[in-house]
Amino acid sequence: MIGISEKLALKFTTREQQQSKYDWAHIYLGITMVGKCRGLIDGNKFTIFNINIFPEFQRNGYGTAVITILRGKYSIIVANRVRSTARNFWKKLGFIDDGKGNFIYESNS
Repeated sequence: MIGISEKLALKFTTREQQQSKYDWAHIYLGITMVGKCRGLIDGNKFTIFNINIFPEFQRNGYGTAVITILRGKYSIIVANRVRSTARNFWKKLGFIDDGKGNFIYESNS
C-alpha cells in the first residue's frame, strides 16, 4: 500500500530562482497543487515559516506527509515561531520545543 508521502511531491523554488527572501516548496498530489511551504534552505537544514494546505485538501494528512518528505531530505528541520494552536502537531511529529517558540527535529543519522 502506498502512503500519502509517496503520493505527494514537493517542487522547490529557491530564493535565487525567484529573487525572493524565501525558498518555497510547492506541494503536489499528481498534477494538482494542494499547498505551499515557505521556508529557508541552509545546507542540510530547512527552516519552516509556514505550511499552507489549501482548505479543500485539509484533514487528509498532507501536512504530516510534507514533514515526512522533508525529513528524508534535511537532517535538521526548524518550525519557526510556532502558534500555540499548532504545538501539538509538531510534538506529535517528534519535534522538540526549544523554549523560544520554535520546534526542532534533528535526525540521528
